[in-house]
Amino acid sequence: MEAPLRIKLAERYRDPGAWQYADYLLAQGIGAHASVRASKITQLDESGVSPSTHVSRAAQVQCRIYAAQSWASRRVTDYVHSRANRGLPAIMRLSQDDAGMLNAMLFGDRAGLNKTQRIGFERTGSFHLFVVSGMHVGLLAGLVFWLARRLKLREWLATLVTVALTFGYALLTGFGAPVQRALFMTAVFLLARLLSRDRNVLNALGAAALGVLVWSPAALFEASFQMTFLAIVAIGGIAVPLAERSFLPYAHAAEHLWDKWEDIELPPRVAQFRLMLRMWSETIAGVAGDSARSLPPLVVRWSLWALELALIGAVAEMVMVLPMAVYFHRATMFAVPTNMLSVPLVAVLAPIAVITFCASLLSPWVAMLPGAATGLLLHGVAGVIGRVSAVRAADLRVPAPVWWVALLAIVTWAFCCWAVRRSRAWAWAAVAVLPLVPLMVLWPEPVVVSPGMMEVTAIDVGQGDSLFIVGPDGSTMLLDAGGPVGGVTEAAEATSRFDIGEEVVSPYLWSRRFRRLDVLALSHAHSDHMGGMPAVMRNFRPRELWVSIDPNSEAYRALLSEAKDLGVQIRHFYAGNQLAWGGTQVTILAPETGYNNPREPVNNDSLVMRMQYGKSSVLLEGDAEAPSEREMLAHGRVAAVTLLKVGHHGSRTSTTQEFLDAAAPKDAVVSVGRGNTFGHPRYEVIERIAEARTKLYRTDQFGLTTFLLGRDGGIREIVGASN
Repeated sequence: MEAPLRIKLAERYRDPGAWQYADYLLAQGIGAHASVRASKITQLDESGVSPSTHVSRAAQVQCRIYAAQSWASRRVTDYVHSRANRGLPAIMRLSQDDAGMLNAMLFGDRAGLNKTQRIGFERTGSFHLFVVSGMHVGLLAGLVFWLARRLKLREWLATLVTVALTFGYALLTGFGAPVQRALFMTAVFLLARLLSRDRNVLNALGAAALGVLVWSPAALFEASFQMTFLAIVAIGGIAVPLAERSFLPYAHAAEHLWDKWEDIELPPRVAQFRLMLRMWSETIAGVAGDSARSLPPLVVRWSLWALELALIGAVAEMVMVLPMAVYFHRATMFAVPTNMLSVPLVAVLAPIAVITFCASLLSPWVAMLPGAATGLLLHGVAGVIGRVSAVRAADLRVPAPVWWVALLAIVTWAFCCWAVRRSRAWAWAAVAVLPLVPLMVLWPEPVVVSPGMMEVTAIDVGQGDSLFIVGPDGSTMLLDAGGPVGGVTEAAEATSRFDIGEEVVSPYLWSRRFRRLDVLALSHAHSDHMGGMPAVMRNFRPRELWVSIDPNSEAYRALLSEAKDLGVQIRHFYAGNQLAWGGTQVTILAPETGYNNPREPVNNDSLVMRMQYGKSSVLLEGDAEAPSEREMLAHGRVAAVTLLKVGHHGSRTSTTQEFLDAAAPKDAVVSVGRGNTFGHPRYEVIERIAEARTKLYRTDQFGLTTFLLGRDGGIREIVGASN
């Protein structure tokens, strides 16, 4: 292939807590990215390839892995489009969205997993079910080893076959870091079993951790590494030993109930339980017949195993609450019941889905029967997750805790791992102490503000706008929330993995310990101002949404609809409206009351506000252009201000000389993306501001910038930090 490329570095957002796409690319060994028009790509024949072209062996292997992954994903998609699948009833028929979930679950290919599905899984703490993780590797290894032993293979041969097939599957999934760790742990555990050594879970965990860190020391600081091992600590280090010290012996005692010789080796209380259970079984058999004799031990076993599953889920959630808050700012309130329902279904779904895939390699008609079962189970799991995620309380968004809370949590986990192995009394102490971890993590901490000051913070959102305003009384407002430049189609939005509201704006607010917003305000319905708003609205549940006119925009209507669903009060403002807010006086300068735009959004739709606090004031211009500025001047609404948010990212169509003369700001801030293709801010605008002796701050050069305005008219600038 040959094509002209426009190569550029990934943009960095200089805001506290912001997720950096550039760092993600570097972790994949990618230093830059490029774009090219499809029409410019030229296919070369063998003679067109330069002899000096060299591709490393590692790159060749990686390409082959990706090719195998893509091939497997295509086979699933081919079955979905086959006549055999399309002829099934809807409840059993696999759709394109179902194919996306299956490809993510079986092969680690998330390209077809749409945004709506991801949000549902994340809100319920069940995202791990639909991406290739240690659970899937463990399920496959356990199934293969069980089959190998059933086929009477020698133990060493069964171990070898299991490791080999699991390794092949790991390659097929892209050989990601979580899969590598699970594969290593599986191999260590099976090897320990083969050598008749102590198969302690924590020993295997330590060996796996050591192996991973020797291979990649940087993995220690990765969220996936930490969460994988914390989950195993929770299950193998705390939950299972706690169950074994309490009720699990009774579940084992209910097996082989009529073999009385086993009573001799059991503790007296467990042996007495077996005796009582036999008596109950005999009593029921006398009433309902001999066929009911096995019912009591069966009920006991299944009940206690369900209790073990609930205990594992509860302990895992109490441990995972810390990394979930730190890395994802989530507290999944219904994760335990959701996973209790979903995990058993997925444990059945995964092998049947593998059978469907293998059968589809022969013929879609051969795959139809297992495919129908796969569709039925998949729709059942997705239905459970969808209904739970629709509950508003299912997903609580929280700031990350302070460092000393994390340290106390680690000490608590270590104590619990020790206590559950010490004695029953110490185990009960662990039961009492462990719930303190989620309590500490989720306990609200004081927000970071500057009392008695009006704060205006320009958040670095690249080529877009987002301003965070804190009133002197602590009231909060977010004006715009950034977003992609240019229109975004519904399909692109559904498959997009980057949401600036979720990844940049919200983390900054969480870094300040905020959990709610008083006001979310939209200047106008362009995507670079509105794109991040849905995520911010869901995360911070503002009390009010401030807008002005209603243009013809499907995305804007969707925003208003979501606001209504969340119980957010929608308020429309026009020039001349005044109100008191947060200890300030707010005056709306534009658009005019009679202004209307029934077409698509334009810059002059912008809601322009002036906020007055004592002798200090700020003018927030949105993307208002010269016509709107002339209207404001004609009605005498523009007066001298302390701070000006420069209109339309410093475009030549805004901040006219007359408007700037009337505003006469001490400071000005322009929100603009580094190296943007529009040439913003324009040289003539910069020169105009400089001639007015106004200090100009640019987010592309300074990053996040905060302005603190006092009642006396003073202003203090803080570059790169909020307080």
